[in-house]
Amino acid sequence: MEQEESYEHQLRAEIVHIGQLMHARGLLCGFEGNLSARLDDERLLMTPSGLHKGLMREEQLLVVDLEGRIVVESEATRGLRPTSELPMHLEAYRRRPDVRAVVHAHPPITVALSIAGVAMDTPLLPEVIVLLGLIPTTDYAMSSSDEGAAAIRRLIADHDALILQRHGTLTVGTTLTVAFMRLETVEQNARIHFMLAQLGADNPLAAHEVRKLLQMRRAMGLERAGDAAAFQARWGVGPD
Repeated sequence: MEQEESYEHQLRAEIVHIGQLMHARGLLCGFEGNLSARLDDERLLMTPSGLHKGLMREEQLLVVDLEGRIVVESEATRGLRPTSELPMHLEAYRRRPDVRAVVHAHPPITVALSIAGVAMDTPLLPEVIVLLGLIPTTDYAMSSSDEGAAAIRRLIADHDALILQRHGTLTVGTTLTVAFMRLETVEQNARIHFMLAQLGADNPLAAHEVRKLLQMRRAMGLERAGDAAAFQARWGVGPD
């Protein structure tokens, strides 16, 4: 019991800290964004609706079950409810038993490029290919609705980072820190795409270089089940 309480305390502190980092780095503002993490096989710790992620307190985080019902209440959480993007978080956990944390943000460059219709899966940056593979964009879905869960359903099984059309990003990981770093990588990738568009340049990596990077991704244990097929279909190259 004491060990469980210590883990929950650490997780609460991590969610609050990462929420502050996301705000400080311009990856969300106002009421935007939400974070969640597994407490155990049956419960999640997550941000409530309507709170500024840069100003949250640890005691305001909610404990919910895998149906999204609040299972622990306190004076600090009275009147609070889970994030409106709860269905999207739950869908990620259902589809990915390996996932321990989910981060949804509104990185501005990524959002802008998704609205402009600029694909961000061009193989430009070696680190993006190794760490994330392809970064697909979902169909548009109304935010704060079950449509969000439906939009990620097909893609989240094979990807650790998704761009949500006109809405932001969803990144997952074995820890909150990993999910947050994947968010940073997505926005950095978008920033490079944006700069290249301004320069009128587009210079994807050669197929043999992409193949080597995919082999590295596989060797590092980062390859997802659909990686080879996705790169083959999109760019005509795979790790083999």
